Amino acid sequence: MPMMVGVVAGAVLVAVLVLIGVFKMMWRVAEPNEALIISGSKHRTEGIEEGMGFRIVTGRGTLVLPGVQAVRKLSLDLNETELQVDCVTHQGIPLKVRGVVIFKVGDDFVSIANAARRFLDQQRLMAERVHNVFAGHLRSIVGGLTVEDMIRDREKLTGQTRAACGTEMEKLGLIVDSLQIHEIEDPTGYIQNLAMPHAAAVQRDARIAQAEANRLATEAEQQSMARMAEATRDSEILQAGYQAERDKAAAKAQQAGPLAAAGARQEVVVQETRVAELEAHRREQQLQADVRKPADARAYETRTLAEAERDARISAAEARAKETELAAAAEATRVKTAAGAEAEATRTRGTATATATRATGEAEAAAAQAKGLAEAEATRARGLAEAEAIKARAAALAENQEAVVAQQLAENWPEIVQAGASAFGNVDNMVLLNGADGMGELFAKALTMGGTGLGLARKLLATVGDNGQAPKGASPTLNGVTAPPSQKVAVDQER
Repeated sequence: MPMMVGVVAGAVLVAVLVLIGVFKMMWRVAEPNEALIISGSKHRTEGIEEGMGFRIVTGRGTLVLPGVQAVRKLSLDLNETELQVDCVTHQGIPLKVRGVVIFKVGDDFVSIANAARRFLDQQRLMAERVHNVFAGHLRSIVGGLTVEDMIRDREKLTGQTRAACGTEMEKLGLIVDSLQIHEIEDPTGYIQNLAMPHAAAVQRDARIAQAEANRLATEAEQQSMARMAEATRDSEILQAGYQAERDKAAAKAQQAGPLAAAGARQEVVVQETRVAELEAHRREQQLQADVRKPADARAYETRTLAEAERDARISAAEARAKETELAAAAEATRVKTAAGAEAEATRTRGTATATATRATGEAEAAAAQAKGLAEAEATRARGLAEAEAIKARAAALAENQEAVVAQQLAENWPEIVQAGASAFGNVDNMVLLNGADGMGELFAKALTMGGTGLGLARKLLATVGDNGQAPKGASPTLNGVTAPPSQKVAVDQER
């Protein structure tokens, strides 16, 4: 009986283990990034036509009958393919477009079913198929665009490419997560030529900006240098002010000795004045001690003797004692008055002597100063008068020599006429021809001889003005007027 129980228990255990092993063989679990494609029996899946003949399981587990059903996996991971497409634009310019397409199998059962039918056993060829699809549509789209459109609006190119490939990708059960155009190569240099005007403009703006920056920097440097110069100037001004204060303090220090000496001398004078006052007071006290006190003592002695005599001879000498007392009082008053008058006279004489001495010194100093100023003013006035006379004469000569010469001739005209008339002084007899006309000619000749000095004076002034010396051969002057040698000879001949 126990043996039977053990056999039954072992059989049950074996059956359980077998069931577990069979279950593990039949149970399949789909990973999050894959889909299980179960074929071998008819199944109805939502969104899929009946009689498709396979079942799709995602994200869960399911039982599969071994030997009856086949289980295969379809990856739902992301895939990418590089795009390197040779294109020609609407302008006929060849370009090379480089980009990348990131795609995957759609998450819905329809997309998984479409992808399973096309790529279940050829998943490694999925990128190549997608590349071919995008290359064809990209060439078609680029052929309808210009280079400028592609450069300025890449999003437009990307959007049109995705829209054109959307239907075919949906049939393949694929969805595009990202389409990026990385680079547009231009073998002909068209894009570079397009950029040259803009690059030139940018370079121009850069040079202008650099020049403006240099100008601003130069202005800033100049302003900084100006501020530095201003700060230096202020510093130098402050230093000069401090130096002036130091010089002033040094000058005060140098003058401190003389000022101290003057103050000390002033104090000495004050003390001497006080000593003189004390000396006068002492003399006054001495006079009182030498004159008044002895007089008072003598009066007291006399009064005492008189009182003694009066006591001895009261009745007989009373009148005489009274007379003696009055006489002593009068004498004391006289002596006191004389002593006071002498002291006051002594003090008055000292004050008068000092005042007279100071007044005399001040008067002499004022007189000497006034005399010097008067002499200097007189000398200055004479010099100014002479200078003004010379200046006026020079100005007159420079402005109107004719007027100056005429004035000199007018002042000396009597002497000039006398000199001309002296030619006839030794003539005893004179015969006149032509009557009155001859007399007129004679007087005219005499006046001409006297008036010749006018032209001569002009020549002398011109010659002296040019050379600073009198002309050679000129004869001595007559009251400031020089006669030429030829005229002198003519006069001598007539004499």
